[in-house]
Amino acid sequence: MDTMAVEQNGINAVPERERHGRPRDLFWPWAGSNLSLFGVAFGVYVVGLGLGVVPAIVTGAVGYALSFLLVGLVAIAGTRSGVPTMTLGRAPFGYQGNKLPTLFSYVSNVGWEIVLVTLAAQSGAEIIQRLVPAWRGASTPITAVCFAVAAAVVIAVGVYGHQMIMVVQRYLTYAFIVLTVVYMVLMVPRLGTGSLETTSGAGGWVGGVIFAMTLLGLGWVNCGADYSRYLPTRSRARSVALWTTLGGALPPLVLLVFGVLLAGGDPTLAGQAGANPVAALAGALPTWFLVPYLLTAVGGFLAGAIMDIYSSGLSMLALGVPIRRHYAVLVDGLLMVLGGYYLLFVSTSFLATFQAFLAIVGVVMAAWVAIFLVDMWRLRAGGREYDERLLRAGAPALNWQGLVSLVVASAAGLGLITSADPNIAGLVGFLMSDELKSGTFGTANIGVAIALVLAGLLYFVITAVARPRRVVTVGD
Repeated sequence: MDTMAVEQNGINAVPERERHGRPRDLFWPWAGSNLSLFGVAFGVYVVGLGLGVVPAIVTGAVGYALSFLLVGLVAIAGTRSGVPTMTLGRAPFGYQGNKLPTLFSYVSNVGWEIVLVTLAAQSGAEIIQRLVPAWRGASTPITAVCFAVAAAVVIAVGVYGHQMIMVVQRYLTYAFIVLTVVYMVLMVPRLGTGSLETTSGAGGWVGGVIFAMTLLGLGWVNCGADYSRYLPTRSRARSVALWTTLGGALPPLVLLVFGVLLAGGDPTLAGQAGANPVAALAGALPTWFLVPYLLTAVGGFLAGAIMDIYSSGLSMLALGVPIRRHYAVLVDGLLMVLGGYYLLFVSTSFLATFQAFLAIVGVVMAAWVAIFLVDMWRLRAGGREYDERLLRAGAPALNWQGLVSLVVASAAGLGLITSADPNIAGLVGFLMSDELKSGTFGTANIGVAIALVLAGLLYFVITAVARPRRVVTVGD
C-alpha cells in the first residue's frame, strides 16, 4: 500500500486484497505510542503506594502485562473480522446499544489527544526557553507555536491513516529507543534503592497491579482491533496477541523500572518528576543533550496522540455519524485544538479534573472489554462469526444482556474508586465508607478490577440463561 495515500477504509471490513503484513508489525505502533518519558513518572507513582523497589517493579510488570494482554486479545478480533474495535462492539451490545460504550470510548480518545498534545506543547516550550534564556519572558507565544506544530503533526498523520501510522510509529520507536538509552546512561548517577521501603501490606501489592493496569493497557482496550484489522485473516491469533502485548508493555516497563530506581536514588527529583516529569527530568541533563531530549519527550507524547486521533475517528463513525474517516479525523483535530487551547491558555485547574474524569471512563472501558472478550470467545466461535453480510439487516438494535452487564458492573466499579479531585470525589466511592476511602483499599482503586471481573461474569451467566441470537453487526 502507498504510505502517502489517504486511507479510504472506514469502519467497513478491510477487503482481503488490501490486508498485508505480519503480526510482529504490531510491535512498532504500540511500542511507539507508549515510549513516553511520562512512563518514568509512572514508576514514581507506583512507589507512592508504599511499595519498595522489588514490589513496585513486580506489581508494575504484572499490571502492564495483564492490561496489554487484554488489548492483544481484542486485536485478534480485528484480524479475523477486518473491522475496527468499537464497531465490533455491536455484537455484544446491539447496533444502537453499542453507542453508549462507543461514546465513552470517543470521549476517552479525544481526551487523551488533548492531554498528550498539551503536554507536548508545554514540554517543547520549557526546554526551548532553557536553550534560549532570552526567551523566558515569552512563554505564551512559544507555547502557542509548539502547540500548533504538535497539533498539525498529529492531525496530518491521522488523516493519512493506517499505513502512514505504521511507518511513522516504527521510525519513531527506533529514535526513541536510542535517545532513551542515552538519557538513561546520563541519569545513572541519580539512581538507587536505599530510600525505598515497603510500608503497605497485601493491599499495596494489589493496588500496585490495578494502578499499573489503569496507567497503561486499560486506556487502549478500545483501540486493539484498529491496527490489527489490516493483517491477513490467516494470521495466527497467538502471534497477534503476543506482539501487541510485547509492544505495549515491554518498552514502558523499562521506563517504569527506571522511575522506581530514580525514586530510590533521588527522592527530591522523583517528587518533582511526579508533578511535572518532562521539566523535572530535563533539569538534571547537560545542555548538549537538551535538543535530543526535547525530541524524545515531545515525540513520545505525539506518538500516543496519533494513535488516539485515528481511533477516535473510527469511534465517531461507529456512533453513526455520516462522514468519511479522514474528515472524522479533522473534526477530532478541531476538538483537540479547542480543548488544548482551553487547557493551555484559559484553565488553571481543569487538567486535574479532566484526568480524574478519564479515570471514570477507564472503569467503563474495563467493564466493556470483559463483555467484549466473553462475547468473542464464547458466542462467536473464537471470533470467526463476525460476518459483514449480516451487518445491515437481522441484528438487534439492543442486546440487553450486554447493556445490563455494562451498566451494573460500571456502577459497582465507580462505587469502589476514589478521586483526589473534589469535583469528582462526590460522584465515586459511594459504595465505600470513609474509613475504606482513606485506607489502602481506597487508594488501590479496586473498583477497576471489580468492574472487569463482574462484567465478564454477568455477561457469561446472563447469555447462558437467555441464549441470545448469534447474529452480529460489525460495520456500516
